[in-house]
Amino acid sequence: QVQLVESGGGLVQPGGSLTLSCAASGSIFSIQAANWYRQAPGNQREWVAVISGDASNYADSAKGRFTISSDIAKNTISLQMNSLKPDDTATYYCNLFVLVGETRALRELWGQGILVTVSD
Repeated sequence: QVQLVESGGGLVQPGGSLTLSCAASGSIFSIQAANWYRQAPGNQREWVAVISGDASNYADSAKGRFTISSDIAKNTISLQMNSLKPDDTATYYCNLFVLVGETRALRELWGQGILVTVSD
């Protein structure tokens, strides 16, 4: 059984920073790619960032402020968020594509979501 656990959310003031983590556990052979998405109340879920190997890309709203990274040894994906704005308030979800088990089957996993609130 494989699962994702997100951590690091919370309340932060505008201009502040927060780091989200997404830890994968279970029979994971490797993480092929990982995304962060977010969903604000009343809005559709939107893509924020992706990482695959050494390559990464960001939504325009995240460029220059957010950094996605991976720790292969710990099967953990992180999202460092700086210069946070009230518009960044949302539930953030990690989304991983992993190879699992002896068969190295490709599976897509979603985290449970973690709330980030940017407010005074």
